[in-house]
Amino acid sequence: MNKVAVIIPAHDASRTIAQAIRSALAEPEVAEVVIVDDASNDDTAAVARTVDDGSGRLRVMALAKNVGPAEARNLAIGASTAPWIAILDSDDAFLPGRFRRLFAYQGWDLAADNVALVPDRLRDDPAALTVPQFADDPQILSLTRFIAGNLASGRMGRNETGLLKPVISRDVLTRTGLHYDRTLRLGEDFILYVRLMAQGARFLTIRSCGYVAFQRGNSLSARHRTDDLGSFSRAARQILSDDPLPPDARDMLAKQELLTRNKYHHRLFLDRKSSGGLGHAAAQALRDPARIWPILLLTARDKRLALMQRLGLAAVPHDAVKVRYLLDARADGR
Repeated sequence: MNKVAVIIPAHDASRTIAQAIRSALAEPEVAEVVIVDDASNDDTAAVARTVDDGSGRLRVMALAKNVGPAEARNLAIGASTAPWIAILDSDDAFLPGRFRRLFAYQGWDLAADNVALVPDRLRDDPAALTVPQFADDPQILSLTRFIAGNLASGRMGRNETGLLKPVISRDVLTRTGLHYDRTLRLGEDFILYVRLMAQGARFLTIRSCGYVAFQRGNSLSARHRTDDLGSFSRAARQILSDDPLPPDARDMLAKQELLTRNKYHHRLFLDRKSSGGLGHAAAQALRDPARIWPILLLTARDKRLALMQRLGLAAVPHDAVKVRYLLDARADGR
């Protein structure tokens, strides 16, 4: 029965870590829960230890130096032994029965269910964590669809497929020799999943919901650095250079990389403008004229969005008023 290692990288997560751990320990399929406190400035590790249920399944590793979420995941995976690995962010939670529903299906190397996107202010509201009974509708997700779903124009659901939280077979990690790219602090999950699927890993999705992602404006994904965008772009280019991608998947990933690279140069322009003025930023950008048009387009987009938000015509990021779902689904099997 117990066959899942739940991996929880954590940094300054004392407010939320207990809820995450409790939700993992409540699942009978969980054999171990490994917390990696990534050099927190608060008492994350101490709070984590207070949630120990006495079953011997909880282990807390405290790092003296911050290594980032990707390497923290690698360390936790290396410290665990269960045949299946589930990543849980320190500010998220599992819903009851998640692993029972996923393991009802076979023939996969990665399997993910629907994700409820819940405003953080509803974290303690039981009604917000009562989700509809969506039909499973199991499907094997192709690499092309996975990458397409991570684009702004993706049609798979309401948000990026890179936000899916699959259970991963330890065997597929061993067989491929792949791990999280320790240089990444943005998109590390997406890059690993693409590389695994490029090596033949089968990715199952079901539409029933077993994972809650609490949405807040100061989360790591919402405050990524300019360098993080550059690192993600380089990782995507490395896959395009080294990995055996089908032509349609290659085209999608090239589009993803270009979008990320344009965002990187736009952010770099804004950073230089902030530190050295508009003239300095423009002079640097003009060294590569191909960057100018994307910078202008993204600047115009941001100004238009800011105006629409001031006028109340567009939502402010992470100011959601209700629960949303990552994957489109229908309730009651209808």
